[in-house]
Amino acid sequence: MEHLQNAILALVYHYGYAGLFIGLVLGNIGFPVAAELLVPVAAALLARGRWDALAAVVVVALAGELVGGTLGYVIGRFGGRTVAERYGKYVGFHYERLDGMHAFFGRWGTFAIFLCRFIPMIRGLSPFVAGIAEMDLVPFYLWTLLGSALFCAALALLGNALGVHMHAVLPELRRWGYAVLAVALVAIVLLVLVARATSRRIAPPSA
Repeated sequence: MEHLQNAILALVYHYGYAGLFIGLVLGNIGFPVAAELLVPVAAALLARGRWDALAAVVVVALAGELVGGTLGYVIGRFGGRTVAERYGKYVGFHYERLDGMHAFFGRWGTFAIFLCRFIPMIRGLSPFVAGIAEMDLVPFYLWTLLGSALFCAALALLGNALGVHMHAVLPELRRWGYAVLAVALVAIVLLVLVARATSRRIAPPSA
């Protein structure tokens, strides 16, 4: 899998935005592409401190997320568990993980799509599980768009800030990316829990 990730990074080095787009499409149909590494590297290489180029990185990354998410959803919707059984082993996707994700979706509903955007490895499998569950397209695209926008923007800003120092910190970059995503995910979950508690507190008593 490390060879695949190196190949994806090479796509960005050689083909720029097109490589970023292809890498994120693959990452959203189950391939073990480390998006938390790919996006900041792309931002450091392509943006070089220019805000217009940084915005282009985010837009291209978001397009790759949506196209890949669409493909993953279609594969899950029309291929179902048969695809997971036949091909899942090639990308490290087994029934145990599928059942675990079903339980996660059962707990959080469609909002699970948003949360999964911030969880490495799981994020690339969530469109497939949403397809199997035949999730409505409106919440699927809404949560995918919002989660992917925050995910890509945060990591692009990190890569842009590192800039020319990217090569020096590349071995630690994934850990930094995990830290950024973990903080964002915890903050989002806390906000959701507080909002739910507040709404219950102010809800009028039933007659």
